[in-house]
Amino acid sequence: MKILVVDRDELSTQLIKSKLEPLGHEVVEEKVKNNAVERLAEDQYDMIFIDPSPLTSARPVILNIRRATGHYPYIVLTSPDALREDAIKAGCNDVLAKPLDSEALDEKLENAKNLLSLVRRIGDDSEDFPSAGGVIAKSAFNQLFLSAIDRADRYGERTFVLFISMRNYQNILEMDGAYAADYAVAKLSQYLVRLRRQSDIIGQTAKYEYALLLQRPAYDTEPVEAANRFAETLGSYDDIVSSGAAEVEIVVTLVDLPVGSKLVEHVISHETKTAEQG
Repeated sequence: MKILVVDRDELSTQLIKSKLEPLGHEVVEEKVKNNAVERLAEDQYDMIFIDPSPLTSARPVILNIRRATGHYPYIVLTSPDALREDAIKAGCNDVLAKPLDSEALDEKLENAKNLLSLVRRIGDDSEDFPSAGGVIAKSAFNQLFLSAIDRADRYGERTFVLFISMRNYQNILEMDGAYAADYAVAKLSQYLVRLRRQSDIIGQTAKYEYALLLQRPAYDTEPVEAANRFAETLGSYDDIVSSGAAEVEIVVTLVDLPVGSKLVEHVISHETKTAEQG
């Protein structure tokens, strides 16, 4: 990734460079915030670390950064005392406490990779999936997904995305053929439409993957409870199976927006009818 560090603190900047450059990332440093905004108008960066001090509010400079960029960079606020909630309300994706911690830096980097990968993958319009049976098209889901990220930046509004995928779809396709693979995906889709709440938006984001937007949770643990409930219920259905010999593996993953962290991941195995009978 191409990373910009906006900080007058030479020690913090050098720590980030010494940690990330050996991993193959390009790290550019800039001490002056106005110069950073000019850089961003001319060049693209995937990730930005910024210490807004001595400003009392980070929001004006973060908004200038967002306006200057022609794409969506992952922004981490570096501060000795800011909370994640404050950073998100300022328009950032996350916060990194000072003095910088190496493990925490690794975590932010991983979250940035995850979110930016989702933005690219869901926004890829080379293949769309039409709306059908209560599931909206990938292109329509992408607009809502981007809107959720934008609302987090503008209003500090949190959204969670629940991804349900058949991770061994390709294996089923190769072992048992297209009918068997698509049969299992179709059964999964039917159950997801039944299981979702009326307010949940579900879209097809890959041939073997569906995603639900869980917006404005009523309480902090609600998204995790929803992920656990989906995993438990999907595990109880014995007919989400291939019509051939391959076992079906379903992965349920909960992602926090705009942080990009994976909060929950369940792997569910469904044995084939042939295996059950044997």
